[in-house]
Amino acid sequence: MSDTETSVTITHHPHGKGGKYIAEIAGESATGYLEWEPGGSDDVRIATHTVVPKSIGGRGIAGLLVDALIADAREEGFRIVPQCWYVEKKFDANPDWADLRA
Repeated sequence: MSDTETSVTITHHPHGKGGKYIAEIAGESATGYLEWEPGGSDDVRIATHTVVPKSIGGRGIAGLLVDALIADAREEGFRIVPQCWYVEKKFDANPDWADLRA
């Protein structure tokens, strides 16, 4: 595990029918996030935006946010529409996630 991974806390914050995964980094005021919205059925979520400010960029934060979404999808049984370009890129790089793509 890298130092970045050990200093990052990712939490999920449901909001309305959607939600946001937020990455907080120890010692930093900036946070990164991945937003999602419902995909028309209870078992589909649309990953709409992944944002990591430049001040905390280059540390793998976006990847950790996607990993949290994927872990929840496996645990909770939902599938993902990767509307966000970064989430799409991660799906393309991880063919073992194909069963999670809606």
